[in-house]
Amino acid sequence: MSTTNAAPVSFTLIDGSNRRTVTISHSPFSIGRLPENDLVLAHPFVSRRHAELIVEAGGVFMVDQGSRHGTFVNGQPAAARHLIGEKDTIHFGALDGPSLRIHAANAPDEDLNDTSTLREIIEQIPGVGASGNALDKLRWFFESARKLNTSDAVDQILAALLDTTLQLTQVERGYVFLRNEAGEMVLALGRNDKGEGLTDVSTLSHGAMRQAVSTSNEFIVTDTLSADPETRSASMVAHSIRSVTCIPLRKRRPGAAARDTDLLGLLYLDSRLRPGSLTQIDNDLLRTIATDAAALIDNAQLAVSEERERVYRQEMNIAAEIQRGLMTVRPPTLTWAAVAARSVPCRECGGDFFDIIEDGQSLAVIVADISGKGISAAILGATLQGLIYSLLIARQPLATIADIVNRYICSKNVEKYATMAILRISPEGHLEYINCGHVPPFLYSSGCSRLPESNLPVGLIEGAPFSSGSMQLKPGDRVLIVTDGVTEASAPDGEFYGEARLAAPEFEAATLDDIFLQVERFAGTLAADDDCTVLDVRYVG
Repeated sequence: MSTTNAAPVSFTLIDGSNRRTVTISHSPFSIGRLPENDLVLAHPFVSRRHAELIVEAGGVFMVDQGSRHGTFVNGQPAAARHLIGEKDTIHFGALDGPSLRIHAANAPDEDLNDTSTLREIIEQIPGVGASGNALDKLRWFFESARKLNTSDAVDQILAALLDTTLQLTQVERGYVFLRNEAGEMVLALGRNDKGEGLTDVSTLSHGAMRQAVSTSNEFIVTDTLSADPETRSASMVAHSIRSVTCIPLRKRRPGAAARDTDLLGLLYLDSRLRPGSLTQIDNDLLRTIATDAAALIDNAQLAVSEERERVYRQEMNIAAEIQRGLMTVRPPTLTWAAVAARSVPCRECGGDFFDIIEDGQSLAVIVADISGKGISAAILGATLQGLIYSLLIARQPLATIADIVNRYICSKNVEKYATMAILRISPEGHLEYINCGHVPPFLYSSGCSRLPESNLPVGLIEGAPFSSGSMQLKPGDRVLIVTDGVTEASAPDGEFYGEARLAAPEFEAATLDDIFLQVERFAGTLAADDDCTVLDVRYVG
């Protein structure tokens, strides 16, 4: 579908505790999990190409792209093409998933741009009103808001926060701490009243900081000499701190009460030479500036996280394309055998792989399943695929191949193992096979049986022995190899698909399409949690 310019329309994206405004400048506007979408939503119930927003003269239309879990408007399942009204809420994949709300272009969103409290406090300052020096103190707020898309937005906001609060309070030192992923407060920036950088935090009142963090409330002592002795901590006395102010920087979740806020960081100000002289208006202004700064920091960190997520998704998409290229195997055209295979990963990159090799003397096929999922399993899978391919081309015995692969994985100490099944069939119907911890292959020959020979998975135990089995196929015999993503596919009630269904008489003639359709119907609305691979070999004779 071609893309055309459209009159700008804005929407508010609500994703967990995060909100942001995005403008639609072209139509259609694609939404989904893949990185090439205009809006990327990395959620398990969002389809790869979930929906499109189309801007026309008649309004904004939401068009579902056949998503697996659907799209909802105001809590109800949406039509395939749904006209979106102002203030309508669209949910993608689930009612508790990411949502968006359309609003007029350039119109303020009350939930995101409300600075009335800040302006009211400024207007209370005698002789200042809503202009002059007071607004100069807020210049950092608007400048930082315009810089949120820059890579150093957080640093700029922190610098502006310290410059403003040091000027307002007339104290000597200011520090901003941000909470890391481990929940620890880490120094992000420190400055003194001369604009010089500070990195030493040993002389701060850590007791005041702990109290502000534990209570999630402001801790302000304007004069430690006249304060209640219980208020003065040992660190205040030890470091001769005269006044101290600690204000938590909170990350507020939409619609949450104050007690449910998340602590983003901490603003710390102190002076060792003179007591503080803050008025009530100064306190209110300081508190409001800290609140707005926290919102800006939160949004800036979200922008950085989204950029990292976009790059990660792009890299994953490239890796998935490479893996699909490795898995693109053209089955040979043989007069005495027919082979078909398919693999469906549960993520962008899968841990299963298959290969088909015909060397003029025999047909060899392999199906393998690497432990774990994602990119680490895919990397090991690609390595093993190349290793096994070269060993099969060299016509090594199957037991030797398994031994070499086992030694290779164990020697690399990658803390992974693999199950695999390899078949080698001659034009005369002689079948040699080896099974290393894999689901036993199904043999359909006037009924269903299993290939009995089995070994340990490769990469599990160094020096483990491996042995192959053999048998004679008859014309019309068929061997089916599947991974446990098929047999352990789960229904909504928790039941596994199992191996018995594949051994049923009707599967003797089932195609790959039939098998995947049966598994998909069995799983219902549940998303697959493991890769599914099926390889089918039919001996014609």
